[in-house]
Amino acid sequence: MRFIGKTAVITAAGAGIGRATTDILVNEGATVVAVEVDQARLDKMAEGLAGAAGTADGRRVDATDEIAVRALVADVEAQYGNIDLLVNAVGGSTIVEDPSIPIDAMSFDDWKKLLDFNLDATFLFCNAVIPGMKTAGSGKIVNLASIAGRGLSVSSSSAYATAKGGIIALTRKLSLELGQYGINVNAIAPSLTLTERLMPHWEKRSSESQAAEIEKVPLKRIATARDQAGVIAFLLSSDADFVTGLTIDVTGGLS
Repeated sequence: MRFIGKTAVITAAGAGIGRATTDILVNEGATVVAVEVDQARLDKMAEGLAGAAGTADGRRVDATDEIAVRALVADVEAQYGNIDLLVNAVGGSTIVEDPSIPIDAMSFDDWKKLLDFNLDATFLFCNAVIPGMKTAGSGKIVNLASIAGRGLSVSSSSAYATAKGGIIALTRKLSLELGQYGINVNAIAPSLTLTERLMPHWEKRSSESQAAEIEKVPLKRIATARDQAGVIAFLLSSDADFVTGLTIDVTGGLS
């Protein structure tokens, strides 16, 4: 029970890595404010976590809406007190029609859409939550990057790689800014992870293509959301009190 008495905010908490992280924290005693735009996902999450050691407080909020984010953080702090933990899980490449489109074929609108979707929510929640963490003299933040941000994903677009590279840089910079206030800032960089959002793309691939992808991974399987969430939970726990500014590649050994 690593998170008894802790209040966490997790974005994109209704599915994928955000949902898997919510499950771990709530089952280990945390109060998790689960931010999600899809009410059906929030309802399903609440049902799945009924009777857990902690509490899942679902909030239907657009994590890229500045006014809504500030209102949410103010309300959470008024209701629960200090926010101890923040997980910025909003992001992804599949919001455009072709996630692997080359730069010379990409529209400016798709470029902006990918950068905004993968960067704005992380900025907004950090910007809103950090003042309270500074006042408390403690806090842990975990951001979701990607191996695309290290230039290690051939199939990702340049815009997605740029955005996730920005998350890696932001994580390191915030760790330098905030260490003096007792705030840890880290990130994970997942490889291909079979979340609900990516599963349809995976299933459209031929068996030969799937096998080739698996063969690249030293552990000989594709990551699950739980694989990623387990590392996030470690970074949020007291076991990682002296870890900051780090982006951990969670890839099964893929490099």
